[in-house]
Amino acid sequence: MSHKRIPKRKAAIAAGSVAALGAAALLLPHANASQTGSSDGTPKTFKATDVSAVASQLASQLGSAAAGSYYNADKQQVVVNMVGNDSKVIDAIRKAGAVPHQVQNSTATLQAAAKTLRTKATIPGTAWSVDPKTNEIRVSADSTVTGTTWKKLQSTVKSLGSGVATVKKSGGKFKTFVSGGDAIFAQANGGGVRCSLGFNVTAKDGSPAFLTAGHCGVAAKQWSDSQNGQPVATVDQATFPGNDFSLVKYNDPKTQTKSEVNVGNGQTVQITKAADAVVGQQVFRMGSTTGLHNGSVTGLDATVNFQSETVPGGVDTVNGLIQTNVCAEAGDSGGSLFTQDGSAVGLTSGGSGDCTAGGETFFQPVTAALQATGATLGAGGAGGAGGAGGAGGAGAAGSGQSAGSGDTASPSDTAGAGDQSGAGNQSGAGNQSGAGNQSGAGNQTVSPTDQAGGGGAADPSGNAGNAGDQSGQSVGGGAADGSGVTSH
Repeated sequence: MSHKRIPKRKAAIAAGSVAALGAAALLLPHANASQTGSSDGTPKTFKATDVSAVASQLASQLGSAAAGSYYNADKQQVVVNMVGNDSKVIDAIRKAGAVPHQVQNSTATLQAAAKTLRTKATIPGTAWSVDPKTNEIRVSADSTVTGTTWKKLQSTVKSLGSGVATVKKSGGKFKTFVSGGDAIFAQANGGGVRCSLGFNVTAKDGSPAFLTAGHCGVAAKQWSDSQNGQPVATVDQATFPGNDFSLVKYNDPKTQTKSEVNVGNGQTVQITKAADAVVGQQVFRMGSTTGLHNGSVTGLDATVNFQSETVPGGVDTVNGLIQTNVCAEAGDSGGSLFTQDGSAVGLTSGGSGDCTAGGETFFQPVTAALQATGATLGAGGAGGAGGAGGAGGAGAAGSGQSAGSGDTASPSDTAGAGDQSGAGNQSGAGNQSGAGNQSGAGNQTVSPTDQAGGGGAADPSGNAGNAGDQSGQSVGGGAADGSGVTSH
Protein backbone atom coordinates (compact mmCIF):
# COMPACT_ATOMS: atom_id res chain seq x y z
CA MET A 1 0.00 0.00 0.00
CA SER A 2 1.50 3.34 -0.99
CA HIS A 3 2.25 5.98 1.60
CA LYS A 4 -0.37 8.76 1.81
CA ARG A 5 0.82 12.26 2.68
CA ILE A 6 -0.81 13.65 5.82
CA PRO A 7 0.22 17.35 5.76
CA LYS A 8 -2.59 19.77 4.96
CA ARG A 9 -5.22 17.12 5.41
CA LYS A 10 -7.03 15.90 8.42
CA ALA A 11 -5.03 13.36 10.35
CA ALA A 12 -6.99 10.21 10.83
CA ILE A 13 -6.54 6.52 10.75
CA ALA A 14 -9.61 4.69 9.72
CA ALA A 15 -11.75 3.57 12.60
CA GLY A 16 -13.86 1.06 10.93
CA SER A 17 -16.68 0.72 8.53
CA VAL A 18 -18.32 -1.99 10.53
CA ALA A 19 -20.13 0.56 12.61
CA ALA A 20 -23.11 -0.94 14.39
CA LEU A 21 -26.23 0.73 13.06
CA GLY A 22 -27.97 0.43 16.40
CA ALA A 23 -25.24 2.31 18.20
CA ALA A 24 -25.03 4.93 15.47
CA ALA A 25 -28.75 5.58 15.70
CA LEU A 26 -28.38 6.32 19.40
CA LEU A 27 -25.92 9.10 18.71
CA LEU A 28 -28.34 11.32 16.82
CA PRO A 29 -30.19 13.30 17.91
CA HIS A 30 -28.65 14.11 21.28
CA ALA A 31 -30.99 13.09 24.04
CA ASN A 32 -29.22 14.13 27.23
CA ALA A 33 -31.45 16.05 29.61
CA SER A 34 -30.44 19.42 30.96
CA GLN A 35 -29.93 19.82 34.67
CA THR A 36 -33.36 20.55 36.09
CA GLY A 37 -35.15 20.32 39.38
CA SER A 38 -36.37 22.35 42.31
CA SER A 39 -34.45 23.54 45.35
CA ASP A 40 -36.86 21.96 47.83
CA GLY A 41 -34.84 18.78 48.26
CA THR A 42 -36.41 16.80 45.42
CA PRO A 43 -33.88 15.09 43.11
CA LYS A 44 -32.75 17.00 40.06
CA THR A 45 -32.16 15.49 36.64
CA PHE A 46 -28.62 15.72 35.35
CA LYS A 47 -26.63 15.11 32.21
CA ALA A 48 -24.15 12.29 32.73
CA THR A 49 -21.34 14.76 32.09
CA ASP A 50 -22.43 16.86 35.08
CA VAL A 51 -22.18 13.97 37.54
CA SER A 52 -18.43 14.12 38.20
CA ALA A 53 -18.63 17.78 39.20
CA VAL A 54 -21.52 17.15 41.60
CA ALA A 55 -19.83 14.08 43.06
CA SER A 56 -16.52 15.90 43.49
CA GLN A 57 -18.22 18.80 45.24
CA LEU A 58 -20.06 16.52 47.66
CA ALA A 59 -17.01 14.33 48.28
CA SER A 60 -15.05 17.39 49.32
CA GLN A 61 -17.91 18.69 51.45
CA LEU A 62 -18.81 15.42 53.15
CA GLY A 63 -15.36 13.85 53.57
CA SER A 64 -15.37 10.31 54.94
CA ALA A 65 -19.18 10.29 55.14
CA ALA A 66 -19.36 10.00 51.33
CA ALA A 67 -18.80 6.52 49.94
CA GLY A 68 -18.99 6.93 46.18
CA SER A 69 -21.58 7.93 43.64
CA TYR A 70 -23.07 6.83 40.34
CA TYR A 71 -25.50 7.86 37.63
CA ASN A 72 -29.01 6.41 37.44
CA ALA A 73 -29.41 6.76 33.68
CA ASP A 74 -33.09 5.74 33.69
CA LYS A 75 -34.06 8.54 36.07
CA GLN A 76 -31.13 10.83 35.12
CA GLN A 77 -30.28 11.23 38.79
CA VAL A 78 -27.04 11.29 40.75
CA VAL A 79 -26.96 8.77 43.60
CA VAL A 80 -24.48 9.44 46.42
CA ASN A 81 -23.55 6.66 48.82
CA MET A 82 -23.19 7.53 52.50
CA VAL A 83 -22.15 5.61 55.59
CA GLY A 84 -24.41 6.11 58.59
CA ASN A 85 -27.62 8.08 58.83
CA ASP A 86 -26.46 11.60 59.65
CA SER A 87 -29.28 14.04 58.88
CA LYS A 88 -26.79 16.80 58.00
CA VAL A 89 -25.18 14.56 55.38
CA ILE A 90 -28.57 13.64 53.96
CA ASP A 91 -29.58 17.30 53.78
CA ALA A 92 -26.34 18.26 52.01
CA ILE A 93 -26.81 15.55 49.38
CA ARG A 94 -30.42 16.53 48.76
CA LYS A 95 -29.55 20.22 48.59
CA ALA A 96 -27.19 19.41 45.73
CA GLY A 97 -30.07 17.72 43.93
CA ALA A 98 -28.68 14.21 44.43
CA VAL A 99 -30.21 11.11 46.00
CA PRO A 100 -28.72 9.86 49.30
CA HIS A 101 -28.16 6.10 49.57
CA GLN A 102 -27.05 4.47 52.82
CA VAL A 103 -24.40 1.74 52.39
CA GLN A 104 -22.24 -0.57 54.50
CA ASN A 105 -18.72 0.05 53.17
CA SER A 106 -16.86 3.33 53.49
CA THR A 107 -14.33 4.49 50.93
CA ALA A 108 -11.55 3.69 53.40
CA THR A 109 -12.84 0.12 53.79
CA LEU A 110 -12.85 -0.46 50.05
CA GLN A 111 -9.44 1.13 49.63
CA ALA A 112 -8.01 -1.17 52.27
CA ALA A 113 -9.58 -4.16 50.54
CA ALA A 114 -8.10 -3.12 47.19
CA LYS A 115 -4.68 -2.82 48.82
CA THR A 116 -5.00 -6.37 50.16
CA LEU A 117 -5.88 -7.63 46.69
CA ARG A 118 -2.85 -5.90 45.24
CA THR A 119 -0.60 -7.45 47.88
CA LYS A 120 -2.01 -10.98 47.91
CA ALA A 121 -3.78 -11.48 44.59
CA THR A 122 -1.78 -9.85 41.80
CA ILE A 123 -2.30 -12.91 39.67
CA PRO A 124 -2.06 -12.87 35.84
CA GLY A 125 -5.57 -12.93 34.41
CA THR A 126 -7.29 -11.10 37.26
CA ALA A 127 -8.91 -7.68 37.51
CA TRP A 128 -10.90 -5.69 40.04
CA SER A 129 -12.76 -2.39 40.27
CA VAL A 130 -15.18 -0.65 42.62
CA ASP A 131 -18.88 -0.83 41.83
CA PRO A 132 -20.66 1.99 43.67
CA LYS A 133 -24.04 0.52 42.77
CA THR A 134 -23.36 -2.54 44.93
CA ASN A 135 -20.86 -0.79 47.23
CA GLU A 136 -18.43 -3.67 46.67
CA ILE A 137 -15.22 -4.48 44.86
CA ARG A 138 -15.93 -6.71 41.88
CA VAL A 139 -13.10 -9.17 41.20
CA SER A 140 -12.85 -11.07 37.91
CA ALA A 141 -10.67 -13.98 36.85
CA ASP A 142 -10.21 -15.05 33.25
CA SER A 143 -10.04 -18.59 31.89
CA THR A 144 -6.33 -18.94 32.72
CA VAL A 145 -6.91 -18.62 36.48
CA THR A 146 -7.46 -22.21 37.63
CA GLY A 147 -6.44 -24.67 40.30
CA THR A 148 -4.39 -23.27 43.17
CA THR A 149 -4.42 -19.70 41.82
CA TRP A 150 -8.23 -19.71 41.65
CA LYS A 151 -8.41 -21.03 45.20
CA LYS A 152 -5.93 -18.39 46.34
CA LEU A 153 -8.04 -15.66 44.76
CA GLN A 154 -11.23 -16.97 46.33
CA SER A 155 -9.67 -17.19 49.80
CA THR A 156 -8.26 -13.67 49.51
CA VAL A 157 -11.66 -12.27 48.59
CA LYS A 158 -13.29 -14.20 51.44
CA SER A 159 -10.74 -12.79 53.90
CA LEU A 160 -11.89 -9.25 53.10
CA GLY A 161 -15.11 -9.86 55.00
CA SER A 162 -18.78 -10.22 54.18
CA GLY A 163 -20.21 -7.80 51.65
CA VAL A 164 -16.86 -6.20 50.76
CA ALA A 165 -16.00 -8.00 47.50
CA THR A 166 -17.33 -10.60 45.09
CA VAL A 167 -15.41 -12.78 42.65
CA LYS A 168 -16.51 -14.37 39.39
CA LYS A 169 -15.10 -16.11 36.36
CA SER A 170 -14.84 -14.07 33.17
CA GLY A 171 -14.95 -15.69 29.74
CA GLY A 172 -11.88 -15.59 27.53
CA LYS A 173 -8.52 -14.14 28.50
CA PHE A 174 -7.58 -10.62 29.58
CA LYS A 175 -5.39 -9.15 26.87
CA THR A 176 -4.57 -5.82 25.34
CA PHE A 177 -6.48 -4.91 22.17
CA VAL A 178 -3.90 -3.31 19.97
CA SER A 179 -5.79 -1.37 17.36
CA GLY A 180 -8.50 1.21 17.68
CA GLY A 181 -10.20 4.18 16.15
CA ASP A 182 -7.93 4.67 13.18
CA ALA A 183 -5.53 2.01 11.98
CA ILE A 184 -1.86 2.88 12.39
CA PHE A 185 1.06 0.67 11.47
CA ALA A 186 4.66 0.14 12.55
CA GLN A 187 7.55 -2.28 12.17
CA ALA A 188 9.09 -3.82 15.29
CA ASN A 189 11.40 -6.77 15.91
CA GLY A 190 11.25 -7.81 12.29
CA GLY A 191 7.45 -7.87 12.13
CA GLY A 192 4.52 -5.54 11.68
CA VAL A 193 2.41 -4.02 14.44
CA ARG A 194 -1.05 -2.53 14.07
CA CYS A 195 -2.81 -0.23 16.56
CA SER A 196 -5.42 2.53 16.46
CA LEU A 197 -5.38 6.26 16.86
CA GLY A 198 -7.41 7.47 19.81
CA PHE A 199 -7.72 11.26 19.75
CA ASN A 200 -5.93 14.08 18.03
CA VAL A 201 -4.36 16.52 20.46
CA THR A 202 -1.94 19.41 20.59
CA ALA A 203 1.27 18.63 22.47
CA LYS A 204 2.56 20.94 25.20
CA ASP A 205 5.02 22.52 22.75
CA GLY A 206 2.25 23.24 20.23
CA SER A 207 3.00 20.29 17.94
CA PRO A 208 0.14 18.32 16.36
CA ALA A 209 -0.10 14.86 17.93
CA PHE A 210 -2.43 12.04 18.82
CA LEU A 211 -3.03 9.69 21.72
CA THR A 212 -3.10 5.93 21.52
CA ALA A 213 -2.50 3.00 23.86
CA GLY A 214 0.74 2.89 25.82
CA HIS A 215 1.47 -0.69 24.86
CA CYS A 216 1.42 0.45 21.23
CA GLY A 217 3.96 3.21 21.90
CA VAL A 218 6.20 0.78 23.75
CA ALA A 219 5.99 -1.71 20.88
CA ALA A 220 7.29 0.67 18.21
CA LYS A 221 8.60 4.23 17.88
CA GLN A 222 7.68 5.15 14.30
CA TRP A 223 4.10 4.94 12.99
CA SER A 224 2.52 5.15 9.55
CA ASP A 225 -1.04 5.64 8.34
CA SER A 226 -0.67 2.80 5.82
CA GLN A 227 0.77 -0.67 6.00
CA ASN A 228 4.42 -0.64 4.88
CA GLY A 229 4.17 3.14 4.39
CA GLN A 230 6.76 5.68 5.47
CA PRO A 231 6.50 6.85 9.11
CA VAL A 232 4.34 9.94 9.61
CA ALA A 233 4.47 10.16 13.40
CA THR A 234 6.94 9.44 16.22
CA VAL A 235 6.28 8.39 19.81
CA ASP A 236 7.09 11.20 22.22
CA GLN A 237 5.91 9.57 25.47
CA ALA A 238 4.71 6.05 26.22
CA THR A 239 3.72 4.36 29.46
CA PHE A 240 2.97 0.67 29.94
CA PRO A 241 2.51 -1.10 32.29
CA GLY A 242 1.34 0.96 35.27
CA ASN A 243 -0.81 3.00 32.91
CA ASP A 244 -1.57 2.61 29.23
CA PHE A 245 -1.17 5.69 27.04
CA SER A 246 1.14 7.15 24.41
CA LEU A 247 1.58 10.65 23.00
CA VAL A 248 2.66 10.43 19.37
CA LYS A 249 3.72 13.56 17.47
CA TYR A 250 3.17 14.00 13.74
CA ASN A 251 6.49 14.38 11.93
CA ASP A 252 5.19 17.27 9.83
CA PRO A 253 4.40 20.25 12.11
CA LYS A 254 1.91 21.50 9.50
CA THR A 255 -0.32 18.47 9.85
CA GLN A 256 -3.94 19.57 10.21
CA THR A 257 -6.20 17.61 12.53
CA LYS A 258 -9.87 17.58 13.44
CA SER A 259 -11.38 16.89 16.84
CA GLU A 260 -14.07 14.45 15.85
CA VAL A 261 -14.86 10.75 15.70
CA ASN A 262 -16.03 9.25 12.42
CA VAL A 263 -18.64 6.68 13.44
CA GLY A 264 -19.31 5.42 9.94
CA ASN A 265 -22.19 5.86 7.50
CA GLY A 266 -21.16 9.46 6.90
CA GLN A 267 -21.66 10.45 10.54
CA THR A 268 -19.11 12.16 12.75
CA VAL A 269 -19.26 13.21 16.39
CA GLN A 270 -17.50 16.45 17.27
CA ILE A 271 -15.28 16.11 20.33
CA THR A 272 -15.39 19.29 22.36
CA LYS A 273 -13.92 18.38 25.74
CA ALA A 274 -12.43 15.67 27.91
CA ALA A 275 -14.49 14.28 30.78
CA ASP A 276 -14.22 11.77 33.61
CA ALA A 277 -16.17 8.56 33.33
CA VAL A 278 -19.19 8.06 35.59
CA VAL A 279 -20.52 4.66 36.61
CA GLY A 280 -23.88 4.15 34.94
CA GLN A 281 -23.36 6.53 32.01
CA GLN A 282 -23.75 5.47 28.39
CA VAL A 283 -20.55 5.47 26.33
CA PHE A 284 -19.55 4.70 22.74
CA ARG A 285 -16.38 3.01 21.49
CA MET A 286 -15.01 3.28 17.98
CA GLY A 287 -12.41 0.82 16.73
CA SER A 288 -10.78 -0.05 13.44
CA THR A 289 -11.54 -3.73 13.90
CA THR A 290 -15.11 -3.80 15.17
CA GLY A 291 -16.45 -0.33 14.40
CA LEU A 292 -18.94 1.46 16.64
CA HIS A 293 -20.38 -0.16 19.77
CA ASN A 294 -22.06 1.22 22.86
CA GLY A 295 -22.62 0.20 26.46
CA SER A 296 -22.17 1.65 29.92
CA VAL A 297 -19.47 2.31 32.49
CA THR A 298 -19.50 -0.39 35.19
CA GLY A 299 -16.50 0.49 37.36
CA LEU A 300 -13.72 2.99 37.98
CA ASP A 301 -10.11 2.82 39.14
CA ALA A 302 -9.92 -0.71 37.82
CA THR A 303 -6.75 -2.79 38.11
CA VAL A 304 -5.98 -5.39 35.43
CA ASN A 305 -3.20 -7.96 35.69
CA PHE A 306 -2.26 -8.95 32.15
CA GLN A 307 0.02 -11.92 31.64
CA SER A 308 3.33 -10.45 30.53
CA GLU A 309 4.49 -11.23 27.01
CA THR A 310 8.04 -10.08 27.74
CA VAL A 311 8.74 -11.60 31.15
CA PRO A 312 7.96 -15.34 31.36
CA GLY A 313 5.54 -15.90 34.21
CA GLY A 314 5.43 -12.18 34.87
CA VAL A 315 2.53 -9.77 35.27
CA ASP A 316 1.87 -6.45 33.52
CA THR A 317 -0.37 -4.56 35.92
CA VAL A 318 -2.27 -1.48 34.77
CA ASN A 319 -4.08 0.75 37.27
CA GLY A 320 -6.69 3.48 37.28
CA LEU A 321 -8.70 2.17 34.33
CA ILE A 322 -12.35 2.62 33.37
CA GLN A 323 -14.31 -0.64 33.19
CA THR A 324 -17.24 -1.04 30.78
CA ASN A 325 -19.44 -3.69 29.20
CA VAL A 326 -18.72 -2.36 25.69
CA CYS A 327 -17.24 -5.11 23.54
CA ALA A 328 -13.87 -4.92 21.81
CA GLU A 329 -11.53 -7.22 19.92
CA ALA A 330 -7.92 -7.47 18.93
CA GLY A 331 -6.96 -4.46 16.85
CA ASP A 332 -9.15 -2.03 18.82
CA SER A 333 -6.41 -0.92 21.24
CA GLY A 334 -5.96 2.83 21.46
CA GLY A 335 -9.39 3.52 19.97
CA SER A 336 -11.65 6.24 21.33
CA LEU A 337 -14.23 5.96 24.10
CA PHE A 338 -16.58 8.94 24.08
CA THR A 339 -20.05 10.16 25.00
CA GLN A 340 -23.03 11.23 22.96
CA ASP A 341 -22.48 14.90 23.73
CA GLY A 342 -18.92 14.85 22.40
CA SER A 343 -16.80 14.25 25.50
CA ALA A 344 -13.56 12.29 25.16
CA VAL A 345 -13.45 9.72 27.96
CA GLY A 346 -10.88 7.00 27.35
CA LEU A 347 -8.53 4.96 25.18
CA THR A 348 -9.08 1.25 24.60
CA SER A 349 -6.59 -0.77 26.64
CA GLY A 350 -7.67 -4.42 26.92
CA GLY A 351 -10.19 -6.88 28.24
CA SER A 352 -11.74 -10.27 27.61
CA GLY A 353 -14.35 -11.67 25.27
CA ASP A 354 -15.35 -10.34 21.86
CA CYS A 355 -18.21 -8.62 20.06
CA THR A 356 -20.09 -11.88 19.58
CA ALA A 357 -20.11 -13.24 23.11
CA GLY A 358 -19.50 -9.93 24.89
CA GLY A 359 -17.02 -9.35 27.68
CA GLU A 360 -15.33 -6.79 29.90
CA THR A 361 -13.27 -3.97 28.45
CA PHE A 362 -10.92 -1.49 30.12
CA PHE A 363 -9.93 2.01 29.07
CA GLN A 364 -7.22 4.50 30.03
CA PRO A 365 -8.84 7.77 31.23
CA VAL A 366 -8.27 10.68 28.85
CA THR A 367 -8.29 13.37 31.54
CA ALA A 368 -5.41 11.72 33.36
CA ALA A 369 -3.35 11.49 30.17
CA LEU A 370 -3.90 15.13 29.33
CA GLN A 371 -2.91 16.21 32.79
CA ALA A 372 0.21 14.06 32.77
CA THR A 373 1.47 15.15 29.33
CA GLY A 374 0.27 18.74 29.26
CA ALA A 375 -1.41 18.07 25.90
CA THR A 376 -4.70 19.68 24.92
CA LEU A 377 -7.68 18.25 23.11
CA GLY A 378 -7.89 18.51 19.33
CA ALA A 379 -6.27 21.53 17.79
CA GLY A 380 -5.80 23.03 21.23
CA GLY A 381 -7.75 24.82 23.91
CA ALA A 382 -10.01 22.14 25.35
CA GLY A 383 -7.64 19.73 27.00
CA GLY A 384 -6.46 21.82 29.89
CA ALA A 385 -9.80 21.91 31.58
CA GLY A 386 -10.24 18.26 30.87
CA GLY A 387 -6.95 17.48 32.51
CA ALA A 388 -7.94 19.34 35.59
CA GLY A 389 -11.22 17.58 35.52
CA GLY A 390 -9.34 14.33 35.42
CA ALA A 391 -7.82 14.98 38.77
CA GLY A 392 -11.02 16.28 40.19
CA GLY A 393 -13.10 13.61 38.58
CA ALA A 394 -10.95 10.97 40.01
CA GLY A 395 -11.76 12.41 43.31
CA ALA A 396 -15.37 12.36 42.39
CA ALA A 397 -15.23 8.76 41.55
CA GLY A 398 -12.94 8.31 44.43
CA SER A 399 -15.64 9.73 46.52
CA GLY A 400 -16.44 6.14 46.63
CA GLN A 401 -16.68 4.76 43.18
CA SER A 402 -12.97 4.64 42.99
CA ALA A 403 -12.41 3.30 46.37
CA GLY A 404 -9.68 1.29 44.82
CA SER A 405 -7.71 4.44 44.31
CA GLY A 406 -5.54 3.62 47.23
CA ASP A 407 -4.20 0.77 45.26
CA THR A 408 -5.14 1.55 41.71
CA ALA A 409 -3.88 5.00 41.03
CA SER A 410 -6.74 7.36 40.41
CA PRO A 411 -6.36 9.68 37.44
CA SER A 412 -4.70 12.27 39.59
CA ASP A 413 -2.27 9.71 41.01
CA THR A 414 -1.71 8.52 37.54
CA ALA A 415 -0.43 11.87 36.54
CA GLY A 416 2.21 11.50 39.14
CA ALA A 417 3.17 8.18 37.70
CA GLY A 418 3.23 6.88 41.20
CA ASP A 419 1.98 3.48 40.25
CA GLN A 420 3.91 3.46 37.12
CA SER A 421 6.36 1.24 38.75
CA GLY A 422 8.80 1.12 36.01
CA ALA A 423 6.37 2.30 33.42
CA GLY A 424 8.17 5.54 33.42
CA ASN A 425 11.05 3.75 31.85
CA GLN A 426 8.98 3.33 28.76
CA SER A 427 10.38 5.93 26.47
CA GLY A 428 10.98 8.17 29.40
CA ALA A 429 7.29 8.40 29.88
CA GLY A 430 7.53 8.48 33.60
CA ASN A 431 4.69 10.71 34.56
CA GLN A 432 2.96 9.98 31.43
CA SER A 433 0.93 7.78 33.42
CA GLY A 434 -2.01 9.66 32.15
CA ALA A 435 -3.68 7.54 29.79
CA GLY A 436 -4.73 9.46 27.20
CA ASN A 437 -4.04 12.49 25.53
CA GLN A 438 -6.75 10.58 24.09
CA SER A 439 -8.73 13.39 25.04
CA GLY A 440 -8.78 14.46 21.51
CA ALA A 441 -11.31 11.82 21.30
CA GLY A 442 -11.71 10.87 17.96
CA ASN A 443 -10.44 13.28 15.56
CA GLN A 444 -10.27 9.94 14.09
CA THR A 445 -12.18 10.66 11.03
CA VAL A 446 -12.14 6.99 10.71
CA SER A 447 -12.75 5.80 7.25
CA PRO A 448 -14.63 2.54 6.91
CA THR A 449 -12.04 1.12 4.57
CA ASP A 450 -9.38 0.76 7.22
CA GLN A 451 -11.41 -1.70 9.04
CA ALA A 452 -9.46 -4.55 7.72
CA GLY A 453 -8.45 -7.26 10.07
CA GLY A 454 -11.36 -7.79 12.39
CA GLY A 455 -11.30 -9.49 15.72
CA GLY A 456 -7.97 -11.03 15.49
CA ALA A 457 -8.50 -12.95 12.29
CA ALA A 458 -6.13 -12.21 9.47
CA ASP A 459 -7.57 -9.64 7.13
CA PRO A 460 -6.93 -9.19 3.43
CA SER A 461 -4.05 -6.84 4.11
CA GLY A 462 -2.47 -9.40 6.35
CA ASN A 463 -3.17 -7.73 9.64
CA ALA A 464 -3.59 -10.19 12.43
CA GLY A 465 -5.78 -9.45 15.42
CA ASN A 466 -2.93 -9.97 17.82
CA ALA A 467 -2.81 -7.60 20.70
CA GLY A 468 0.86 -7.06 20.32
CA ASP A 469 2.29 -4.97 23.04
CA GLN A 470 5.58 -4.22 24.69
CA SER A 471 8.55 -4.49 22.51
CA GLY A 472 6.37 -5.61 19.68
CA GLN A 473 5.38 -8.71 21.56
CA SER A 474 1.93 -9.99 20.88
CA VAL A 475 -0.31 -9.61 23.92
CA GLY A 476 -2.94 -12.08 23.00
CA GLY A 477 -5.56 -11.87 20.33
CA GLY A 478 -5.45 -13.23 16.83
CA ALA A 479 -2.58 -15.14 15.45
CA ALA A 480 -0.11 -13.44 13.18
CA ASP A 481 -0.86 -13.90 9.56
CA GLY A 482 1.30 -14.19 6.51
CA SER A 483 2.42 -10.57 6.64
CA GLY A 484 3.37 -10.86 10.27
CA VAL A 485 1.37 -7.80 11.25
CA THR A 486 0.00 -8.08 14.76
CA SER A 487 -2.95 -5.96 15.77
CA HIS A 488 -2.72 -4.50 19.24
